[in-house]
Amino acid sequence: MEFHLSSFRRTRFTAGALARGLIATALVAAIGWSGALYAANQSVQGAKKTDDSGFDGDAPTAILIEASSGSVLFEKNADELRAPSSMMKLMTAEVVFNAIKKGDIKLTDEYRISENAWRKGGAPSGGSTMFAAINSKVTVDDLLHGAIIQSGNDACIALAEAMAGSERIFAADFMTKRARELGLTKSTFGNSNGLPDPANKMTVRELGILARHIILDFPEFYKLFGEKEYTWNKIRQPNRNPLLNSMEGADGLKTGYTKEGGYGMVGSAVQNGTRLIVVINGLEDPDDRATEAKKMLEWGFRNFETRTLIAADQPVGYAKVFGGESRSVKLVAKTPVKVMVHKNGSDKLIARVVYNGPVRAPVEAGQKVGLVRVWRSGNIAVETPVYAADAIGTGSTVRRAIDGASELVIGMFRAGAEKL
Repeated sequence: MEFHLSSFRRTRFTAGALARGLIATALVAAIGWSGALYAANQSVQGAKKTDDSGFDGDAPTAILIEASSGSVLFEKNADELRAPSSMMKLMTAEVVFNAIKKGDIKLTDEYRISENAWRKGGAPSGGSTMFAAINSKVTVDDLLHGAIIQSGNDACIALAEAMAGSERIFAADFMTKRARELGLTKSTFGNSNGLPDPANKMTVRELGILARHIILDFPEFYKLFGEKEYTWNKIRQPNRNPLLNSMEGADGLKTGYTKEGGYGMVGSAVQNGTRLIVVINGLEDPDDRATEAKKMLEWGFRNFETRTLIAADQPVGYAKVFGGESRSVKLVAKTPVKVMVHKNGSDKLIARVVYNGPVRAPVEAGQKVGLVRVWRSGNIAVETPVYAADAIGTGSTVRRAIDGASELVIGMFRAGAEKL
């Protein structure tokens, strides 16, 4: 269930031609249940340190993502868990954004700055703070400004205490729960702000996924990340993101530093209609952080372009059906399958339709079946869900009996192969 493309060039491959290649190869693997299962279990182990073009990042962990498609342009130790420091405030911000969107809270709601929030995250703490006065009441809107622009630990604590009763409950029952809903399977949280805590762990990949979600799903709030300064309690503080003043199109997101995590950054910029997201962590110097983030973004804008592999609602393959009136179901992607490729046409692309099968009948039209996964030069570039194009009803008793017998035989062969 794959196609290999070397020397990817617009003159040689059209979206239609690529789709036909996927269908043909998908059909071969879909004939037997084992083919689909093997495709689902295959993976590429280990991210490359250098790209085929010779790019090498200096940060211990890094990832560069195209925002629209989610295509990964570069990664290095992207799944290594590290202390995210203040970059973790993105998760707190997302929880608040989502609560506002659902109507659970309002921007005009006022939350009290407790003594705990003041001592741990306010003026006495010596850390980043919005300088909210103890026992004062601050609106959710102002607390978001303080948390995002000023990186205020007191603002995060106040939000957490008001929404959950305590920061610990907020981390466990709000941040972790929401992270899992967003598909962030590795991230763990011990507090709301990223101050040192053994439970605070995130990967640059999951920080990138979170940043992309905020950008695409909360555009009305994302603009806060690009504001260059904010004043509270008569104290004006600049945005800590160095990209805002040093790179064209930069408008987010968050920096972070703790001794255990090092210097990190989640950054984003738009140039010529393309938005890229960079996440780095583990550097030893703040200047290196700014230089590295800018270098990676500029490299991405200079060397890549977006190409559509498969149009929306165009067939991408077939999945085997168990006990249905048809032996297989056609699969489509509801959105275009796009990937960022090198402008010089040097990429080798591999695509696989991945699903757990056979799919048991009845199958509803529009039912999610699996995904199409595209690798570029050995790294996963993009994943897009695929859905059943047509409804497949339950087959006859004879059809179900034949399928059951076939699965029994295939299962015996697979069990024997696994023992070898």
